[in-house]
Order: sequence, then C-alpha cells, then structure tokens
Amino acid sequence: MRNFISVHDVANINELVAKALSYKANPLKDKTLGSNKRIGLLFLNPSMRTRLSTQIAAQNLGMEAIVFNVGQEGWALEFEEEAIMSGSTVEHVKDAAPIMGKYFDVLAIRTFPSLKNREDDYSELFIKQFIKYAGIPVVSLESATLHPLQSLTDVITINEHATATAGGPLWGNKKKPKIVLTWAPHVKPLPQCVANSFSQWINAWGQADFVITHPEDYELDTQFTNGATITHNQDKALKDADFVYVKNWSTFNNEYGRIYTNDPAWMLNNAKLALTNNAKVMHCLPVRRNVELSDEILDGPNSIVTQEASNRIWAAQAVLSEILQANY
Repeated sequence: MRNFISVHDVANINELVAKALSYKANPLKDKTLGSNKRIGLLFLNPSMRTRLSTQIAAQNLGMEAIVFNVGQEGWALEFEEEAIMSGSTVEHVKDAAPIMGKYFDVLAIRTFPSLKNREDDYSELFIKQFIKYAGIPVVSLESATLHPLQSLTDVITINEHATATAGGPLWGNKKKPKIVLTWAPHVKPLPQCVANSFSQWINAWGQADFVITHPEDYELDTQFTNGATITHNQDKALKDADFVYVKNWSTFNNEYGRIYTNDPAWMLNNAKLALTNNAKVMHCLPVRRNVELSDEILDGPNSIVTQEASNRIWAAQAVLSEILQANY
C-alpha cells in the first residue's frame, strides 16, 4: 500500500480487518516498526476522534506524530494550478507539500468539501495535490468525498459482531447480515463523505445484504452506491436489519449541498428499531442527540457507537503498518 485514500487502495479488506483486530488484541506487538519514522497530521478542518486515534496508532508503532492545524497555525494554501495568488492564499501547495515530504515519512491529511461546487469538491483537488507534490505516502483522514479510515473502522466493528458468539453470526441462519444505511435529520447541510465511503466499502466487501434508505432527492453518487438496494421507505428498509448505520448527508444531484427536509420522522428510535432483527446501531460521531439519533437508542443496549469509535485506533494502526511495511 502506497497511499490510503479509498477502498481501492486495499488489496484484501478481510486481511486488513484481521490485522486491525490483531492490533486490538496486542497493541504494541509492532512497537518498533515505525522507529525513527515521523508522520505529519495536517488538519484543514477540525477533528477529535480522527486526530487522537491516529496519533495513538502511530505511537503504538513507534512513530513520532506531529499535528499541524493548517488554517489556524499556518499560511492559507492555494491548490489551483497556475493560480494568480493575489487574494487570501499565501502559499501554494506545490511549494508547501515538497517540504512536508522532507520533514515527514508519511503525511495524513483531513479536509472537507465546500458544499458549494460539486465539480470542485468531487475532483478531490486538495488531497490529489498533496499526493502529486509531497513525494511520500499520503493517508486520508477524510477528504471532500470519502472517509476511508471511518469506513474501515465500521467494517471492523461489524466483523467483531459477526463472530461475537460461539454459535455463529448474530444474524442467525442468514448467509449474509442485512446492513442498512439510513439518512437522518440534521440542523445544517453535511457532506456526503461518510455515506459515500460506507457505501463504497460495504459494496466492495461484498459480504452483506446492503440497503440505503433516504428521503427523495437525497440520492448519493452512483459510483459509490452501485450494488446496494435503494429505497425511500425507511420502515421497509429497516425490516429484519442486523446493523443500522445512521448518518445525515446533504443533496448531491439537485442544488448540491442543500437540506430539503428535516422531517423528525426519519430519526431512529426504539419503535423503528423494533422492525429490525434486534439490530446494532452505528454512527460515526459526533451526533446531534434527539435530532439525528434519539437518547433511547444512543443510551440503549443496541448502540455500538462507543465500540465503533474506539476501533478507530486499530483501523489507523493497520493502515500505517501496511504503509510502513510496503515503503520502508
């Protein structure tokens, strides 16, 4: 593995999941793998779980981790080629990234979409420019369209519950679990990154009956959802589900980056959960309580959001291990 930007950088999802779980069982088993190696964590947008979990993962491998908040601690960066820099940007990425490549052995970058121009966001210009000019492996800590570390974490967490009992998978005699990604209300437009990425990974994993449900006009980019069943009927989608992944996203096709509805009827609660096969409920966090997800779900026995978030360490550690082994 050279870079980690999407599921397409992973040769074998199940092997990467197994590696992550082996680190969970023994976090320091490769504590010298990253000795004398340095990772730079560049944040163009804020973070809590992604930042902390990646730092811990790097330290578990013996790497030094340095965090740099680009917007608050450095110059405003320009990413467009041949830009006339007479505005607010001070330094071009083609000047900054090669220096990062000299300072670090691995570069990890987090950026969000603007939600103003779909073509610009989906070009993934920011992270592609770092890959082009840094000259070292690049890890996405979330980009304009995808959040691969979160999605790897999600597959890890589902896998843990698939093998949680000696009697076999929690979904009983079914050959595959039914996984539902459901849209949820929110007070502001959010990116499609997590929903895109989760869809991409579950489809690539190929070991689930995957259903996506959302109100009309909230279709995601088909390059990520092809292979899933898509319905506007949330109750129908939830029937017999084994896992329910809750996430808001804004519009993709029509008037990009908008909220058309904030219908509270789409919020998951215990009455809706009763339609499922006692499903485990997932969310990437942070979550707006009693808007996206009800207290009764988040504080109830079906919520695995804390376990999910804690697994972020092992996802990052597995990815960094793969990059270190392949490149150094």
